[in-house]
Amino acid sequence: MVQKNIKIQIPTGLEARPVAVLVQIASKYESSIFIESGTKKVNAKSIMGMMALGLEADEEIKVIADGKDEEEAIKGIEEFITSAK
Repeated sequence: MVQKNIKIQIPTGLEARPVAVLVQIASKYESSIFIESGTKKVNAKSIMGMMALGLEADEEIKVIADGKDEEEAIKGIEEFITSAK
């Protein structure tokens, strides 16, 4: 299991479109991937769960991946979340 704190650098935060892209990225990996914000923890492959978090720009989240491609999963998600578009 790998965990990493990542600051959201997408100017709009994780609203509908970025959430959809994030879920697509997470779904490419075999590992279980969760996003934790405060007391909430949701499956990164669940669009409804991710939307429920309502994550803002500059907010810090914890990404947790567990599985055989966990390192790649964390890296792929980090690249997307930190790409200021």
